[in-house]
Amino acid sequence: MSFSKPSVPRRTLLRGLGVSLALPWLEAMGPVSTQAQGSQATGVAPNRMAFLYVPNGINMADWTPKSTGEGFEITPILEPLAKLQKKLLVLSGLTADGARAYADGGGDHARALSAFLTGARPLKTDGINIRNGVSVDQIAASRIGDQTRLSSLEVGTEAGAMAGNCDSGYSCVYSSTMSWKSATQPLPKEVNPKVVFERLFGGANDASRAQRDAKRKSILDFVREDSQSLSPRLATNDIRKLDEYFASIRDIELRILRSEKLPPVIAPNYPAPQAIPANYEEHIRMMADLIALGFQADVTRVATFVLANEGSNKPYPFVDVPEGHHDLSHHGGDANKQTKLRQINLFHMRQLAYLLEKLESIQEGEGTLLDHSMITYGSGIHDGNAHNHEDLPVLLAGGGCGTLKTGRHVTYAKETPISDLWLALLDRMQIDMEKLGDSKGHLPELI
Repeated sequence: MSFSKPSVPRRTLLRGLGVSLALPWLEAMGPVSTQAQGSQATGVAPNRMAFLYVPNGINMADWTPKSTGEGFEITPILEPLAKLQKKLLVLSGLTADGARAYADGGGDHARALSAFLTGARPLKTDGINIRNGVSVDQIAASRIGDQTRLSSLEVGTEAGAMAGNCDSGYSCVYSSTMSWKSATQPLPKEVNPKVVFERLFGGANDASRAQRDAKRKSILDFVREDSQSLSPRLATNDIRKLDEYFASIRDIELRILRSEKLPPVIAPNYPAPQAIPANYEEHIRMMADLIALGFQADVTRVATFVLANEGSNKPYPFVDVPEGHHDLSHHGGDANKQTKLRQINLFHMRQLAYLLEKLESIQEGEGTLLDHSMITYGSGIHDGNAHNHEDLPVLLAGGGCGTLKTGRHVTYAKETPISDLWLALLDRMQIDMEKLGDSKGHLPELI
């Protein structure tokens, strides 16, 4: 099949003072299929991958569906995702063996986060001789990162120290960092949405950024002239889509400005964040919007999002849980504590639902951005009370450009490495890898 030459090249950037603004897919760029082969430069929607992490395990009795296969029942914790059930894969039975203690003793939280995407066993140290493995996101970034402005995006909501003892002799870097570029090079996450926004859309010129901030202008003001020259080549649908895209960018800018001006909320025994939204839910959702925008504009195709550091003892008074999360995770079978844990789990699940619904609302070719993404959500701990690392809570959402058969609960054999899942996702990014950490093969039954 042949197509006429698109009137707007896929890699068109709108430029202004220190700004290079990527565009979403437009009809004028030519047709986009949903097959997972190649990139949008060849008229094919690219596959994206994002990894969301929550700490301290999950209240598994309220997480795991009792039935397997299609039509699984929506459990209490999965309820916020009910509308998107047909685009979900609940995966049971996966293990992070690298997070287990063996001879290393305590430190399950540090090992849980650092082993989650690497499949490796982090070296127990609180010194500078840290050592882990390469994470799946960075394997993808090293192979396909040259096709986008940013090879990957690492975000979170809690800052973390990159040194010191944070968990039974493990460096703080292990319990606050999910992404590892090499065995000795952790990639710290960015928690300030303003910095993330500038990284995605603002260019690297600090002087021009200062000029924009001084004038309190929108990034859109600096690309307006360039965008006006584009309009005559666009059909009505493209103009509407571009307006919606610009509106999303402007909305985030305004939210960032508002969050900088609002006074911090008072939270018991928890310092208010600085230069970021004081409201935790607003902070998470702003980061989710930025990931969605980054994917929509094809600025990056790989992202990691740590919703809270491993071992976090953040209180959740806004869902009637004033106690710390980590303290509650050591529930000892107490039904009241488990009920409060479920409230925390539900809060996090509502944030995942927000991101997935955002991606589902963005049309791209014959599908949606969610159809062209693989969003993994989970924890490196099964139950916080037991500190065990088998049968992890793992959920995979999105179509993977037609390479995932969703709407199912799949249970794998005991001790199946979660690294097998990462290999299977890399396959769908057209990245050939035979081994990742403790992997034994490429996870079957995803399609």
